[in-house]
Amino acid sequence: MRRPLLALSLLFLGHVGAASAAMVAKPVEWTDQGVTYKSFLVYDDAVTTKRPGLVMVPNWYGVNDMALAKAKDIAGKDYVILLTDMYGGGKKITSEAEAGAAVKPLYADRSIMRTRVSRAFAELKAQEKNAPIDPRKLAAIGFCFGGSAVLDLARTGADIAAVVSFHGLLATDDPKLASKIKAKVLALNGADDTNVPPEQRTAFEAEMRDAKVDWASEDFGGAVHCFTEKEAVATTGNCRYDAKVAHRAYAAMRAWLDEAFAGK
Repeated sequence: MRRPLLALSLLFLGHVGAASAAMVAKPVEWTDQGVTYKSFLVYDDAVTTKRPGLVMVPNWYGVNDMALAKAKDIAGKDYVILLTDMYGGGKKITSEAEAGAAVKPLYADRSIMRTRVSRAFAELKAQEKNAPIDPRKLAAIGFCFGGSAVLDLARTGADIAAVVSFHGLLATDDPKLASKIKAKVLALNGADDTNVPPEQRTAFEAEMRDAKVDWASEDFGGAVHCFTEKEAVATTGNCRYDAKVAHRAYAAMRAWLDEAFAGK
């Protein structure tokens, strides 16, 4: 009698395991001006309740396996994430030189960056029919280059609850755009990140303050650039992963988003 019961128990456990391992990454593509952008919609399919939707712009290496793993970790059971391709054309970045070349035109002409990230936000909203997204609760997060991109999304005046920039550049080509911001803006940076010098931080704070944005900025002591990027394994230099700081930054993100979504 024990064997049938054991077999039944194992079968039950197998179903439980399958249900708990339901993180999906669905390809999402769009074409703009003849260029196709290949992104992923990431969420836990075992959870049927609607949840906040986030545009996530990765670092300058773009959409790759590491960015996808990060999106899955952040999404968990809490969010639906659109991991966003900002380059298009099937571009695969394999070196810092290639990454620098890819982001150069977007920093040189910030209107391109704003157009592309705005298109991604429009696609997130359109995905409500395909995924359990609560359309009242939309935000954007970005890392390094992606941090710059989501700050620019806010500067377009997008109807978005919040944006969170992780170790992103804070500079803008037009401080007056901040007057359009509707989102609650959170910038999280390493206090020792030489990519974001004191004068850039001061200018960002003045930009937010002058436009009367609901904003906050936090500098983590001892941290440099890339502090959430697990692949940044260097022990010296200005691009290093810091598990302790990453944990604190993600906690700050979640608290910021929770507040932004409250009552919606």
